[in-house]
Amino acid sequence: METYQFIDEKNLDRFNKMLSAKTRNGFVIVEHNEKLPYAVLCKTKKEINHPLHLFLTCITFGLWSIVWFYLSIILSKKRNILVALDEDGNLFEDKCLLK
Repeated sequence: METYQFIDEKNLDRFNKMLSAKTRNGFVIVEHNEKLPYAVLCKTKKEINHPLHLFLTCITFGLWSIVWFYLSIILSKKRNILVALDEDGNLFEDKCLLK
């Protein structure tokens, strides 16, 4: 059985540009495949300076606690994503679950 790939240089260039944009935003390439163009990217969680945020919360009479809560819940998670080209040459990004 013969397989056909509809991936051309233009789509591969878009794929590589997206990878470079993601790495500039702090993602690290965990797995990369050139034959089937896909890459698994990981962004580690950020450390939060809790004493600083407690001080800012006290100074602003609790108003800063909204920002502190957002940073604690959303930005302190480790994120894994999959960036790939499908058979038709469409670029997509999806959440990825790793062991």
